[in-house]
Amino acid sequence: MTGDIINLRKARKARKQRDKDTRAAENRVVFGRTKSERDRSKAESTHAERRIDAHLRAPEKVGENTADPRPKPETDPDA
Repeated sequence: MTGDIINLRKARKARKQRDKDTRAAENRVVFGRTKSERDRSKAESTHAERRIDAHLRAPEKVGENTADPRPKPETDPDA
């Protein structure tokens, strides 16, 4: 009964590395975005924020310590 002799330590390390590589590939698919995609997303959010701020009734003045000029939603204390 002859079989191949393997080093178990090397086999465990190889399996662990293979698992890490698989997980890394999955994470690249899920979380990975190119720089141009990140820049475009940031530009879109900045544009949307400016557009909302442009439609405020009382824009905040420079140096004025006021809270958000948008009205707060009414809360019913009895509810």
